[in-house]
Amino acid sequence: MKSLAMALVSLFLLPASVANASNITPIDGLQRGTMVTVQGVVDRIPDEDEFVLRDATGSVEIYVGPNWVPVDVGEQITVEGFVDDGIFIEIYAREIRRANGQTVTIERRYD
Repeated sequence: MKSLAMALVSLFLLPASVANASNITPIDGLQRGTMVTVQGVVDRIPDEDEFVLRDATGSVEIYVGPNWVPVDVGEQITVEGFVDDGIFIEIYAREIRRANGQTVTIERRYD
């Protein structure tokens, strides 16, 4: 009983990024049409409104349009978003968290 109490106390004392690590989906485990949280390194920026995120299992394009890409190549980030159910797997980002804790909310403005 004492060990259970200690485990619960330590869970509440952990930083949010560590406590939520179990909610991270590996890139090779993405399923179309789902909301996910992925974590990795920005591998490249092929266009002004998308970038490629890489983890140990693979890579995926992250779409932030119609906004400009708010991250840099080599940056370690966490992305929350929707996995497109189209032909190619890509994530429509809703929120990006940087390693320093800064959160970038992706606004959707379509004309």
